[in-house]
Amino acid sequence: MLVYPSGVDVSSSALRFLADQLRRHRRAINSRWRRHRRAINSRWRRHRRASNSRWRRLTAGRQALLTLAHLRVGHTYAQLASGFGVGTTTAYRYVAEAVDLLAVLAPTLADAVRTASTKAFVLLDGTLLPIDRTAADRPFYSGKHKKHGMNAQVLTDPFGRLLWASPALPGAVHDIRAAREHGIIDAFDRAHVTCWADKGYRGAGGTVRIPYWGRWETLSPGQKAVNRSHAKIRALVEQAMATLKSWRLLRKIRCSTTRITALVQAVLALHLASSDR
Repeated sequence: MLVYPSGVDVSSSALRFLADQLRRHRRAINSRWRRHRRAINSRWRRHRRASNSRWRRLTAGRQALLTLAHLRVGHTYAQLASGFGVGTTTAYRYVAEAVDLLAVLAPTLADAVRTASTKAFVLLDGTLLPIDRTAADRPFYSGKHKKHGMNAQVLTDPFGRLLWASPALPGAVHDIRAAREHGIIDAFDRAHVTCWADKGYRGAGGTVRIPYWGRWETLSPGQKAVNRSHAKIRALVEQAMATLKSWRLLRKIRCSTTRITALVQAVLALHLASSDR
């Protein structure tokens, strides 16, 4: 495989943030980086056996860069392994380790509710994260989008900035059902936070606000005006969707569906850390 220098359109603050997290984790598990295998003399080999420490092929900074290349550009593990001079299995382990560390740092729904309580309102919408599944995998098939994927609910502030992303559910799950399963509607109802959503959340109740239902020609002039204003407010939520999909791995996910929630949470944590929020 040919190797060439390339760039990753991610801020340096995201790289520093992830590298710092990896360094803390390595110190906690007594893991070390080694330059060359041959440079380890017999004394260090004895120390390694005695301390049971784990030696690394890459520094924390290089592991962070490898992870960002995977999440942002969507490079496969084989491509990452070739570019960083490690094995494919090692590349997979390094990415999985970093993603799990980041996923823990992502805000919870309770955190989002506390933040939303200081805002005038929040925006709620669902997005489909495409996956590579066959026609037999009906639970993952979205009739709305006509493709297989995972449903993720997204909350933003009035300016369309990401606040929270939900665990991923199969694509066949409708938005209103996903919102209820995650407890989004009840959480904002208890906190008395107004939530603007589209017609996919019809019947949600509580503090959720949706457009008037019906054909355009059957609506009154007042209802049409309300729906136009509603659409202008909700248009900002598309900015959050674009932010998520700018991490190209989420445009076509090829890993196990059990790992998708961690990937979404990792991307959210990186975005919030790099935007100093």
